[in-house]
Amino acid sequence: MPRIIMNLVLCMLLTSFHSRAQKNDLFRQELNEVMEKYQTVGLAFAVVKDNKIVYQEAIGNKNLERKEDLKIDNLFRIASISKSFTATALMQLVDQKKISLDDDFGDLIGFPIRNPKFPNTVITLRMILSHTSSINDKNGYFELDVIHPTKNKSWEKSYNDYEPGTSYQYCNLNFNMAGAVLERLTNIRFDKYIHQQIIAPLKLNAGYNIDALDSSAFATIYDFNRSENKFIPQPAAYLSRKQAFKNYRIGESTPIFSPTGGMKISAPDLAKYMIMHMNYGRAEKTRILSKKSAQEMQKPVAIAKGYGLALHEKLDILENIRLIGHTGSAYGLYSSMFFHPEEKYGFVVITNGCIPIYEGENLLLTKSVIQLLHRYYIE
Repeated sequence: MPRIIMNLVLCMLLTSFHSRAQKNDLFRQELNEVMEKYQTVGLAFAVVKDNKIVYQEAIGNKNLERKEDLKIDNLFRIASISKSFTATALMQLVDQKKISLDDDFGDLIGFPIRNPKFPNTVITLRMILSHTSSINDKNGYFELDVIHPTKNKSWEKSYNDYEPGTSYQYCNLNFNMAGAVLERLTNIRFDKYIHQQIIAPLKLNAGYNIDALDSSAFATIYDFNRSENKFIPQPAAYLSRKQAFKNYRIGESTPIFSPTGGMKISAPDLAKYMIMHMNYGRAEKTRILSKKSAQEMQKPVAIAKGYGLALHEKLDILENIRLIGHTGSAYGLYSSMFFHPEEKYGFVVITNGCIPIYEGENLLLTKSVIQLLHRYYIE
């Protein structure tokens, strides 16, 4: 190769390297500013582009008291993103024609599920998975008895005043009941079934059962106490359930795993799960869900809210760009998983503690980080 061409190639490589280094420095500077603004304890994130994780990182603290650094393989209780795992498992049974989305949910769970103000309106599985069931959390959601007509005198309080299927209200009880239905249909304990059908095939280090995971990998979750202006650890996020297993009843005790919010997983493994949904049920050579069922999950049922079957359409994270996914918040943790199914990119962002400031329904910390990741790694 002539020397002039070699020099030109070398110059181009050096320019490219300098440009990438400059870009990384700018990204780091802006990310640090965002984290400082919301006093972020720890932050883990993963960026997917063209069906691959192109960037992942963990920053900040896993544990403030022990001054431990957060690592990328640390596990978080991701809260309500967990709902999509429950819905995915039920949609697998829809694929197998064992159930239908239009089945009477009362028939599935084994006791009447009817809004007393609209007794002739069937509440379907589709309504439960899309929060259009007219059911609420006023009686709580960690006991199925709260909505059981023969076990709770106040069961009627668990229903809103509007007709099922006509409006939307986010409700955790919907998904703890959905988890119980999964057990009744399979006769397999909820955590084991999710592991068998989703976690193991995707080769994820994750699960609903705290006692089956390495507790040393859990990122401590911190709730920000505004009155004291400090972060307080929340050990309740990772309580052992060993004692509860002794009297476990399939289809009744299910809420101890919290199908509505109890998944523990790392940011990169959540990104691998996200890739499966981004590709309509398929991750590399592994198909978890039929394309039809995966698309059904992403299609809004509650149109005004853009909510499908445990997946949510959002237009206000990246301006005028339609993303699909879900958020989670519990104990002081905040999580986001959003993807663009057509363009094949997506983001997972999780923090184990921050000052929570919202803009509409969006936590500003996670929204800001997604916008940064999009600008530096996707655009």
